Amino acid sequence: MAKRKNNACTANTTGATVGYEAQLWQVADALRGSMDAAEYKHVVLGLIFLKYISDAFEEQYAKLEADRAQGADQEDPDEYQADNIFWVPKEAR
Repeated sequence: MAKRKNNACTANTTGATVGYEAQLWQVADALRGSMDAAEYKHVVLGLIFLKYISDAFEEQYAKLEADRAQGADQEDPDEYQADNIFWVPKEAR
């Protein structure tokens, strides 16, 4: 049976990492400062919620853009609220 090579660079060759994860982690630690992890979860949950709102809005925006010929308006808040999606104003996108 052939032995498998031990390749220490496997994580870097898969494309899964781009090299700045450690730097982002350090920045996140600096931003967190002396805040306890139990308190930090409130910040993180808020950011996750904002990401969910953004993703849902972008998906609906793309659908409305595709349905433009049928009279859909991407800038009408009612188009989003009808599907229970938060309206994100242009300034906040």
